[in-house]
Amino acid sequence: MSTEIGKILGTEDAQPLDFWMAVAPDQLVQLDDVVFVTRSLPGGGCVSLYGIVDTMRARHEGAKFDSDVFLSEQGIFPLGHSTVAHVSVTRIEPEIFVPPLPGLAVFRAAGVDRDQALFFDSMRRKFPLGLSRDGELVYGNFEFLDGSRGAHINISGISGVATKTTYATFLLYSLFNSDVFEDDVTNTRAIIFNVKGEDLLFLDQPNSARKPETERDYARLGLTPRPFSSVAIFAPVRKQEEVMLPDTGSRQAGVTAFCWTIEEFCRERYLRFLFAEADDETSHLSAVIANVEAALAREKNVGNYETFDDLVDFICLSVSHWGAAAAGTIAAFERRLRAAAFRVGHLIRGRVSDADKHRIDWKREQVTVVDIHNLHDRAKRFVVGVMLRRMFEDKERMGTAKPLVFVVLDELNKYAPRDGWSPIKEVLLDISERGRSLGVILMGAQQTASEVERRVVGNCAFRVVGRLDMAEASRDEYRFLSTASRARAGILKPGSMIVHQPEIPTSLLVQFPFPSWATRVSEISKKTSKDPFKGF
Repeated sequence: MSTEIGKILGTEDAQPLDFWMAVAPDQLVQLDDVVFVTRSLPGGGCVSLYGIVDTMRARHEGAKFDSDVFLSEQGIFPLGHSTVAHVSVTRIEPEIFVPPLPGLAVFRAAGVDRDQALFFDSMRRKFPLGLSRDGELVYGNFEFLDGSRGAHINISGISGVATKTTYATFLLYSLFNSDVFEDDVTNTRAIIFNVKGEDLLFLDQPNSARKPETERDYARLGLTPRPFSSVAIFAPVRKQEEVMLPDTGSRQAGVTAFCWTIEEFCRERYLRFLFAEADDETSHLSAVIANVEAALAREKNVGNYETFDDLVDFICLSVSHWGAAAAGTIAAFERRLRAAAFRVGHLIRGRVSDADKHRIDWKREQVTVVDIHNLHDRAKRFVVGVMLRRMFEDKERMGTAKPLVFVVLDELNKYAPRDGWSPIKEVLLDISERGRSLGVILMGAQQTASEVERRVVGNCAFRVVGRLDMAEASRDEYRFLSTASRARAGILKPGSMIVHQPEIPTSLLVQFPFPSWATRVSEISKKTSKDPFKGF
């Protein structure tokens, strides 16, 4: 039931899209509270204005000097207190744009009124984004994520504090365990690139370090706290080892070592992804790369090379015969190729027994984790570029947007930087601009959105921020935040995010629960039968 919490202020202008309210002395009002006021109209009828409290202030009434506060506390000069709140209007029903009149009662919105204020009542397919500060459900409109009316999510925040990847995995868990996919949930897929530490290698293990309130929070969200049920984990093969073992530390069992064969590298034209620093797709260096790729695709005996270094030697001997180019350009090509071979060569092998077993199959399980945290940046870019291009081409061949594929990629600024061109950036631009029609949804994250290609960020329907550096928060990329929200972003605690979605004109603060899946070895329950470390 809605409760009266104050009156429309008469000393400040009230407008159709924002107003001030005086808070009743016996009521507690905070930022993010959802409120509404109803005004009668001349000639009959009424209009309701719904909104969210985004600014508050308290002051002494009747004080003339700053030092009057001391006189008031001593009882010499009695002064009254006043608390007022500013409300940004989110919805007007019916759409008659008139200001609320001073003295009208303002109510805290609950139930149906709250759903109307936040447009939850008009969301045909919705999923939990988290909980509001007062423990109420906050929903996202799935039609702005699945490509129907929009797609993609971008998450910004300081590394280690903003919990960007943790929130991205929570959103996946929320989606996979809600009913938004209807009959497509079993075929829906997610690819997660693990770029830092080994936190994401335990998504299939229950978290024994869950906090006491975890069960309660998941219950409020309509979810059951448990690990992801269908997970495949891939890690790069170790260097200089004939035995194909994954290059991981805290987990070995249940992890598949991945690599590519030289034949596949040549046939699929993956050479370009070794040259992430190419200046422009029309540059002389890019022309040489394209010529070499075409020549390698025609070669019949590339599968006979034992090592990638052997292939590199062959390329360097032949490149001058595969197309006209200046000697300086060819020298630059060879120099960069050999530098890349040193960092990436162990991932491209001559003869691999059971090559299909060591190929990343993103269709095998619902969630595919690709661990690249131990790789050099050049090798990371290669893996990300190859994986995304292959997946995108697979989706193009399917010719249908269903089922959806979610791609979780942190450090987006490294793969789609604002300046310059690279093959990986081209793939990510393709996903951001055409992925919606193909059912490929990008969930990108980075510390600073100002360093990411504008077209990638601009195509994201959902914009999320965790703790932000205040200088970063002042950039134009965060204009979707109000002044108050920008200030709050500088003090957000882990587990709290500010979310903006197209249907709601203001950003909402959401809190998400502690992960119900393990994020490190120490959190894995020793009692679980799925413990992959027994005997180690």
